[in-house]
Amino acid sequence: MTSILQISDTHFGTEQPPVVQALEAHVREHGADLLIFSGDITQRARRGQFAAARAFVERLRGHGIGETLVIPGNHDIPLYNLFARFLTPYGNYRRHFGEELEPVFENEQMLVIGLNTTHPRRHKDGRVTAEQVEAVAQRLARTDGDKVRIVVAHQPFGAMLQSDLSNLQHGAEAALQRWAELGLDLVMGGHIHLPTYCRCPGSTRGWRARSGWCRPAPRCPRGCGALRRTPSTG
Repeated sequence: MTSILQISDTHFGTEQPPVVQALEAHVREHGADLLIFSGDITQRARRGQFAAARAFVERLRGHGIGETLVIPGNHDIPLYNLFARFLTPYGNYRRHFGEELEPVFENEQMLVIGLNTTHPRRHKDGRVTAEQVEAVAQRLARTDGDKVRIVVAHQPFGAMLQSDLSNLQHGAEAALQRWAELGLDLVMGGHIHLPTYCRCPGSTRGWRARSGWCRPAPRCPRGCGALRRTPSTG
């Protein structure tokens, strides 16, 4: 069995200690094989905020998290420091979470592909490029069909509410259609701060999941996502 815990939009720098402590207590009790951290780790991409987030992740690892897969969100690029935003946009992120912006996790039960859909020239909106779509497609095509196949990006590939349509990835529809043809099971993200689960359009097996945590939308409580894959015995 492989278990996944997903958190997103923690916005360290504005985090609330009771929420942090509650998640640590959850991990101590339940653990997880993989922690997915789907962006907006910090509020303003400052060193101290990333350092606090990194320390938090290390505490979770000590409480029972096996592996981690972390990607940046739009808040993890400097906003007001224009020199850093355009010359070293991921400098502080990489200093604390490593050079790789599109990590991949794979074991005998699942494949998880992280995508960086942020860009220094975009303050909020995400964009999945044609090159990213094809790279993911190639990886899906050569993956064992029995594995659960997951893509993780910060900005969403779908919306439940009309008011959230403006937050969708640019290129989302074409990406989902391409990946669904190759057996994509799940797209995970954040950004909107509204936890949801819904089917991918045009797919009989694909789902979209979104997590919101430390800074929730007014219409829903804080939360994290959990997924467990149990091997088929048939």
